[in-house]
Amino acid sequence: MSIKEAILDDLKVSMKAKDAGKTMVLRSLKAKILEKEIAERKGGESVLSDEQIIEVLMKAAKQRKESIDQFEAGGREDLAKKEKYELEIIDEFLPQMMSEDEVRVAAKEQIEKMGASSPADMGKVMGALMGRLKGKADGYLISSVVKDELSN
Repeated sequence: MSIKEAILDDLKVSMKAKDAGKTMVLRSLKAKILEKEIAERKGGESVLSDEQIIEVLMKAAKQRKESIDQFEAGGREDLAKKEKYELEIIDEFLPQMMSEDEVRVAAKEQIEKMGASSPADMGKVMGALMGRLKGKADGYLISSVVKDELSN
């Protein structure tokens, strides 16, 4: 079953269960996927691959994380709690993300492979590493690990 089908199935279940919060989040995801499909059309129909859907979901998750940080900084725990709930639902459809240790191992391998030795090489390393870890690790985490490794 594709990720899109799983989202649509969960949407049906949440609607039948009258779970308004979950239904709202799933409808939002469905709309974002549809927007991406429309943007990808070139004359005919467009069906997104699971990788493209993961990109849409990761973008939605990133937006929620940023909102959580802003709400917590502003003392709005009620809004932060709502965003955390939405993030939990989105995370159900995302593949398991790599841990910091796993990212660090991949970063060390890439740095060694490219012969990078200073923070000036960060762009080259990031480009290659982001291609390898796309959809498997958070970009901010990858960036901070690479920066840390190149600084040592």
